[in-house]
Amino acid sequence: MTRFFESAGLSRFKHDGSTRKWWVLNCLKQCSDEEIRQVILTLASPKTYKGQVKQIELAVRSLNEILCFEGLKVEIQGVEPVLLEIEPRLLRPIKMAEQAQEEFDADPPDFEQFGMDAELANLLKIRWDEIRKCLQSEAYLASIILMGSLLEGVLYWVLTNNPEKSNRASSAPKNRPIHHWTLSQMIDVAHELGWLGIDVKKFAHSLREFRNLVHPYRQKKEGAIPDKDTCRISWQVVQASLNDLFNAVILINNAKV
Repeated sequence: MTRFFESAGLSRFKHDGSTRKWWVLNCLKQCSDEEIRQVILTLASPKTYKGQVKQIELAVRSLNEILCFEGLKVEIQGVEPVLLEIEPRLLRPIKMAEQAQEEFDADPPDFEQFGMDAELANLLKIRWDEIRKCLQSEAYLASIILMGSLLEGVLYWVLTNNPEKSNRASSAPKNRPIHHWTLSQMIDVAHELGWLGIDVKKFAHSLREFRNLVHPYRQKKEGAIPDKDTCRISWQVVQASLNDLFNAVILINNAKV
């Protein structure tokens, strides 16, 4: 790891023998934006992989899957990597406008597959149905507020049913029970534990910001008016989040067997 940082022009970082993941994270937190760019370019450089084509392709593809929602893309030009600006986007494709009505009519998932009790599963299903009614009635602000509450409900269930893992996460609030965590903290912990993909995490935070328009004075201050396109993206984020969390629950349960 020391040699890698040296090749990125960051010779001040010397591995101290601690756990590599946390040591690297600490180093990156100390880097400026320009130094982060150098780290990205070094990760994508053919020189790092001594010309091994498959390894280079995997590195570039993996980086671009992370960078896409930041509006960046790595390309290899000749034998040198370059960082280009692109339109920020989700990894999961968003359906076109003419398909919006069908998209808004999506059936609710079987919440009991998460292992929830029937009462909670039914309450979440009711919220899902109310979101669809709001979308169909063009009540866009109400639909986004409900989307945020639905996401928070599922996240809360997954976290509270796995308290040891949740509380050990470095992003977990210290000395605070999970039922006092904010939605922002729940999203960060779920991502750190691998239960939410990096793209979903970023867009879930955007949904959270719109959900906070439940406070009229915040909406007045920000001048934000959610519209059909805002809801279309937010609805996709909710569905992608639930897919990630459902897959995480399966993996967690399999590990317990």
